[in-house]
Amino acid sequence: MANFTPKSVKNENKSALANVLKSDPAIDHHAAYIGMDVHKDTITYAVALPGRANGQYRGEVAHNKKTVNKLIQRLSDEFSGELLLFCYEAGPTGYHLYRQIVASGHDCEVVAPTKIPHKPGERVKTDRRDALKLAQYLRGGDLTAVWVPGHEQEAMRDLTRARSDMKSQELKACQQLNAFVLRQGHNWPSNKTRWT
Repeated sequence: MANFTPKSVKNENKSALANVLKSDPAIDHHAAYIGMDVHKDTITYAVALPGRANGQYRGEVAHNKKTVNKLIQRLSDEFSGELLLFCYEAGPTGYHLYRQIVASGHDCEVVAPTKIPHKPGERVKTDRRDALKLAQYLRGGDLTAVWVPGHEQEAMRDLTRARSDMKSQELKACQQLNAFVLRQGHNWPSNKTRWT
């Protein structure tokens, strides 16, 4: 039988606070949380600071590359170049805004509209309220981000959707042509016969 020699093991208890203080703030915390209600022509945005304070409505800007770059620069200057977290609802505007924000060196989440929490009886929707709600829910970690496809995946998805749309239009045109021919009293010709 082998001899057993116990080793002394030092047991260290670490508090949760010590773990939080040791964590890298650039990874775990953001200087501000920006919620954006994005439309084709405009972006309404609000800012929620870390903590429990209510979000602040900041305004509306045009939805174009130059104006968005100015907005990102203004917010970056306001928060001394610290990491900001932006979010907006997934929708018909696509992922160009997401890519622009990430390319500027900040974080961005595109969130699923169906997963945004709603309070009972909350029926009035405005751009301002939506932006404030997004900023506050983003700060609280209550939003579900969607997967953002790369350029190749997005191009393939667009091509697949375009093909599906064309096939639907082709089917509809065939049905309309068939209905027209039947109204005229003709049958579809076979390969061996001609129209009369």
